[in-house]
Amino acid sequence: MKTTELIKEIQKLPVKKRIYVLERSMYLIRKQQDEDQMNKAAEKLLDDYLTDKELTAFTNLDFEDFYETR
Repeated sequence: MKTTELIKEIQKLPVKKRIYVLERSMYLIRKQQDEDQMNKAAEKLLDDYLTDKELTAFTNLDFEDFYETR
């Protein structure tokens, strides 16, 4: 479906549903932007995590049982 066709179809909807379409679209755009930023940050840091042992020192504890004291 082309953008112009999509807009025409949205215009046929009642206002309440058009607002929902807009809000949902904005949410999905923001979510995608956040995911893209996190992926870029992870890619930038990947080499550091692969080579810098200080960044991964605590990963040795990942599989140990953890008991919280109260």
